[in-house]
Amino acid sequence: MKRFIKPTVGALLGAAGGYAYYYFIGCRTGTCPITANPWISTLYGSLIGFVLVFPSRKKSAKQDA
Repeated sequence: MKRFIKPTVGALLGAAGGYAYYYFIGCRTGTCPITANPWISTLYGSLIGFVLVFPSRKKSAKQDA
């Protein structure tokens, strides 16, 4: 259960950042495919936040030597 906390928090922070990007910067004309829609902007932000904190493989003791 603990291993899901960090990716979930990253996704939530990314979603907040994606929505903030839509709200403060956004696209006034409506022609920008990502920033014209708050749902898509939030989804992309969530995905980026998840990927940034996703745990990678840990080094084993043999690789360090």
